[in-house]
Amino acid sequence: MNRRRRSFLRGSSALGAGWLAGRSAAAQHHHAEPRPRAGDAGPVGVVTPDVKRLPWTMEGGVKVFHLTAEVVKQEIMPASHMGPAKVLTVWGYNGSVPGPMIEANEGDRVRVVLHNQLPEPTTIHWHGLEVPVEMDGTPFISQPPIEPGGSFAYEFTLHQNGTFFYHSHGAMQEMLGMIGLFVIHPRRPHAPRVDKDFGFIMQGWAVLPNNPVPNTFGMEFNWLTLNGKAAPATTPLIIRQGERVRIRLVNLGMDHHPIHLHGHQFYVTGTEGGRIPEAGWYPGNTVLVGVAQARDIEFEAKYAGDWMLHCHLPHHMMNQMVSMVGPMAHAGHGLQTGKGMEEGMGIVRRGGALSEELGPGLGRGLGLAADADRQVSNLIGPQLSAEQKKRVPGYPQDDMMMMDLDAAVAKPETHGLAKGWTASMMGMMSLVRVLPPEKYEEVMARVKAGRTDKPPAHHH
Repeated sequence: MNRRRRSFLRGSSALGAGWLAGRSAAAQHHHAEPRPRAGDAGPVGVVTPDVKRLPWTMEGGVKVFHLTAEVVKQEIMPASHMGPAKVLTVWGYNGSVPGPMIEANEGDRVRVVLHNQLPEPTTIHWHGLEVPVEMDGTPFISQPPIEPGGSFAYEFTLHQNGTFFYHSHGAMQEMLGMIGLFVIHPRRPHAPRVDKDFGFIMQGWAVLPNNPVPNTFGMEFNWLTLNGKAAPATTPLIIRQGERVRIRLVNLGMDHHPIHLHGHQFYVTGTEGGRIPEAGWYPGNTVLVGVAQARDIEFEAKYAGDWMLHCHLPHHMMNQMVSMVGPMAHAGHGLQTGKGMEEGMGIVRRGGALSEELGPGLGRGLGLAADADRQVSNLIGPQLSAEQKKRVPGYPQDDMMMMDLDAAVAKPETHGLAKGWTASMMGMMSLVRVLPPEKYEEVMARVKAGRTDKPPAHHH
């Protein structure tokens, strides 16, 4: 083991461990938040910002969970001075997209009853779990599809531990949101233990104008979410400086996501196959989470600050991305956004079919429109002179997208952030807030009390 890793493990293992709540064997309703218990050396409960845990009851030694597959109205961005809330009509579980997290322990016997309230058949696949084939959730192969109004009980013993997930095994149903996190804690906590444990699911949505239902065949994703929220609506992670942290990352979509953490180095310690042996850990500050993969990262939160956690694909660092940024949108003779059906069909009114004046718009061309494209977007207004418009090629780009939404997304976890912080938060992003003890206690007190002091709205 190299000196760097030895130092990392030695320093981290000295940090205090969290505790997992004791579980009653009675047939009662269990809520998600584990409560600390003196002397309990178990793992901390996983926090999934903006997504709830799935409660369970104990019946004859079996933990019983209930999931309902249904249509969900998912608000990914609240209303603000920029416009109304962005609400998608998607498919999920128990009123949530992604669905609620299932949290259990290695060795548990679990039963998950799926109730289908969708207009078509569905099943659930337990991604990465080793279960009997009749519980695998592959329609027609391992079980008959669950018809609308029907139910099916999946029951199996958990003999693994790690970061897994559940999802429909219908491809388009997956694209419409049907996925949830499934975390299994080990019998013996991993060393070094963590003080905070978080989980995220990454999703992408192709949302056409004025249509709340994502286009599941689309390949251009203009809304990117973590746990069903697009930044800056994502809830920041609150960490006390010096704590050791695990973040579980799950991806189910059409794109891979290089997730980057500012200000800290981490070790990759797990995949959708479970814990990586310590000798296989490797350091970094960006981890590629491929489609259908999970990655666990762990780090010591040494440095105080509000650090970004985000996908580093440039187009995933934006919201409502369309082919209208900068020179892609122009006021010339070519096809433009908002034109009628004839223009959209490419009907030639004058000149030849390959005329420079007829260059395609919306960024869908073959390069034939390069000479016809304006150097700047018409979004800056037709009142500017031609000379002003072409003074800087490509302008505007990010300048037009930065907007202050501080007041719209204020919550206890955002208390104390710099004025205008939301201008840098869009797409698949969140904040990792590493706070000195006094500030940490102040923010956590606000979280516990549900206290939000909204800043005044102002514009850029």
